[in-house]
Amino acid sequence: MTQFTTSAPPLPPLHPNGVGLCLNMDASKSSLYRSRPWPDLPVSSSSKSLGSFNSVNCMEQLLVHCANAVESNDATLAQQILWVLNNIAPPDGDSNQRLTSAFLRALIARVSRTGSCTMLTDVAARADADLALHVHRFSVIDLASFIDLTPWHRFGYTAANAAIAEAVEGVPAIHIVDLTTTHCMQMPTLIDLLANRPDGPPLIRLTVPSLTTTAPPPPMLDMSYDELGSRLVNFARSRNVAMEFRVIPSDPSDAFDSLIEQTRVERLVSEDEAVIVNCQMLLHYIPEETVGAIATTMSVNSPTPSLRKMFLEALRGLEPTLVTVVDEDADFTESDLVGRLRSAFNYLWIPYDTVDTFLPRGSERRRWYEAGVRWKIENVIAQEGLQRVERVEPKGRWAQRMRSAGFRSAGFTEEAAVEVKSMLDEHAAGWGLKKEEEELVLTWKGHNVVFAAAWVPC
Repeated sequence: MTQFTTSAPPLPPLHPNGVGLCLNMDASKSSLYRSRPWPDLPVSSSSKSLGSFNSVNCMEQLLVHCANAVESNDATLAQQILWVLNNIAPPDGDSNQRLTSAFLRALIARVSRTGSCTMLTDVAARADADLALHVHRFSVIDLASFIDLTPWHRFGYTAANAAIAEAVEGVPAIHIVDLTTTHCMQMPTLIDLLANRPDGPPLIRLTVPSLTTTAPPPPMLDMSYDELGSRLVNFARSRNVAMEFRVIPSDPSDAFDSLIEQTRVERLVSEDEAVIVNCQMLLHYIPEETVGAIATTMSVNSPTPSLRKMFLEALRGLEPTLVTVVDEDADFTESDLVGRLRSAFNYLWIPYDTVDTFLPRGSERRRWYEAGVRWKIENVIAQEGLQRVERVEPKGRWAQRMRSAGFRSAGFTEEAAVEVKSMLDEHAAGWGLKKEEEELVLTWKGHNVVFAAAWVPC
């Protein structure tokens, strides 16, 4: 645990224009000099005004300085920077201020866990209580409506459904293993799609994991999976589709070992059943070491087992008809706090920027939405070890993993891309689609957000 020292040099003197902290560093290493998709806020000429800190690049650099102070056990410097950040980044400010405020509170939570500063512990306790208040438990109807507000999840649903429908064309029985964070919200649309097949609907078996040790991330559901399954079966029946629903206690912390094993055993007696493994935003919760360990764990001679590698190899052993992989195109795996903070800050501005297009300021659903983002930020910044479950990897690294496990890209048809584009037309103009060789990529103002890929055994 980090233990702060009791003394530290004073905060570096401020430049007359109020951004001394931001400029007191090697320009070649600073993201201050990178172009960003947002304009800087107006800068005050008064050296007494905190408004001069209000550019998003300066706020990022203040967070970086604070993280460095935290990691070097410099309590005084950290608290001074936290004071500045607290004054320039109110939690109800503009999108950049709310983003910075979320990272500020995550840093406070990280410091408070050492128990070395009573003041910050009290602040963190209040922030935790506020976050718990707004991490909402949804009904099925409310969750479906909530997810439809933005293409963040709908993009992956649409791309995966198109690939699944093509892969199981003419197949009479399908076993879908649904590894998602959104509680089967994709399934009604897929059931509708399969119900309308010219040759008639298939029998569907749907298997989902019930997390046993990993704390479930937002969004949260206000009912049991047994009740959810009953509703899905009834919905399928209303579409003249026969469906079975099953829950297996299984967890990403052990690479879904029990689910994979049970599916493997069943596969031995159901060889003509198409197995579809649908992975939507859940694979990155399988534990993995830092970026530096990735190359090592890819090696067959590695002394350290990689749970992600083991999971994908076990998945390959099922001989699935199709595996869909949808996840956020970012990298939160660095062991270094500062590197992780930079990566997260330069990705998680997107949900704060997009929310203005679909939820009004002050609305309850907006508070729920941003509480989910704050949960992610706090996990990335404040937690370590097995408690740090938000270990997102970029699409290129997942592609490398899939190929190493014995899969090849199935790609997406033009019809699938058209379906995705049609869905995006229902949302704000900033959303876009990139069709790459192996993936479809959802973008916001040209920046990669979520990727979707389809894989088949070699």
